[in-house]
Amino acid sequence: MSEPSALPAVVTLAVQAGLLVSASVTLLAGYRVIVGPTTPDRVVALDTIGTNVVAIAVLFAIQRGRGLFVDVALVLAIIGFISTIAVSRYVTEGDIIE
Repeated sequence: MSEPSALPAVVTLAVQAGLLVSASVTLLAGYRVIVGPTTPDRVVALDTIGTNVVAIAVLFAIQRGRGLFVDVALVLAIIGFISTIAVSRYVTEGDIIE
C-alpha cells in the first residue's frame, strides 16, 4: 500500500473518525465490564472490546499503509472468538471441556 501521506483526505478523515469512535466505544464497554450488573453483561462487553481492538488494528493498518497489522487483527479476532465461546460455555454450563 502507499505512504500515509498519499491517501486522499476523505479516507484519512474517515480513518481518524473510525479510530475515535472505536476508542470511545471501547472505553464505554470497559465501564460496562467494571460496573456490569450481571456476568453475561460483562462477557458481551469483553467481546465488544475484542471486536473494537480488531477494528482499531485494521484502521491503523490503513492509516499507516502496513499490511502486517491486518494479520495481527485476524489473529486477535480468532482469539477473541475462541475466548468468548469458552467463557460463554463456562457461564452457562459451569464447565468448558466435558
